[in-house]
Amino acid sequence: MLRKSPTAGADVLVFDLEDAVAPQRKADARETVRAVLTDPAFDPDCEVCVRVNASESAIAADLEGLLQPADDELRLDSLMLPKVDSPADVEWLADELEAHDGSFPVFALIESAAGALAAPAIAAVPATDALVFGAEDLSADLGATRTADGTEVLYARERVVLAAAAHDCTAIDTLVTDFGNEAQLREDTAFSVQLGYDGKLAIHPSQVDPINEAFTPSGSDREWARRVLEAKQHADAEGRGVFEVDGEMIDAPLIAQAERIRSRAVAADRWHGSNGSDASQ
Repeated sequence: MLRKSPTAGADVLVFDLEDAVAPQRKADARETVRAVLTDPAFDPDCEVCVRVNASESAIAADLEGLLQPADDELRLDSLMLPKVDSPADVEWLADELEAHDGSFPVFALIESAAGALAAPAIAAVPATDALVFGAEDLSADLGATRTADGTEVLYARERVVLAAAAHDCTAIDTLVTDFGNEAQLREDTAFSVQLGYDGKLAIHPSQVDPINEAFTPSGSDREWARRVLEAKQHADAEGRGVFEVDGEMIDAPLIAQAERIRSRAVAADRWHGSNGSDASQ
């Protein structure tokens, strides 16, 4: 299954050593993941991440199993740290990685009340590359009843994306556990986009395509962004900071929105000029 995972079409693969592995099988899981990540035949065209365990002793065992011996080629791009409650958790992992002569961006998984409240400080740690919101564990920590509309975790969900934006981190939204309910997935992912998230967790390969579609700007959005950015070039040449597109006054916030649409369209290979050339140049 690990070797087949690149065919799902995800931007990031996360190999799990935490909740998906029974306590008595942790050593086997570390060996299996390392065997895949050091196999020259495993060369996916996407980022590869490993979710380590939550306790310091288990993380130390994870790193020892993954990163030793250091002379082997390891196809690993980042680490996901679960149950991050404070900046110290990420800083400790960064120090451990340095002790192993390794350095990887950290995806900090925010899934507790303490973590949600500390999200801005966690995002500010240099090693933190992304904040990942985990609604299921948060609900358990709160003693809240999980609902389809998610109002019980909405404050934390918004706080995580705000903290990420304030510190130039990627924000990854929580998963939809009912992988057979595509309608719910599409509705929830559309809300992720509306909140400002950059991506979303998937728990099953069938969820990847609907998530990718939701985060890919529509044709009309791309055309609007193209007109705005083209008009901005003319306005810049004329020394104007505010200009009009289709009867709408465009200023800095809307320019930023257009640039965000362009960035996502380029990532999805959906940003092309009228002549078919790549317009991101």
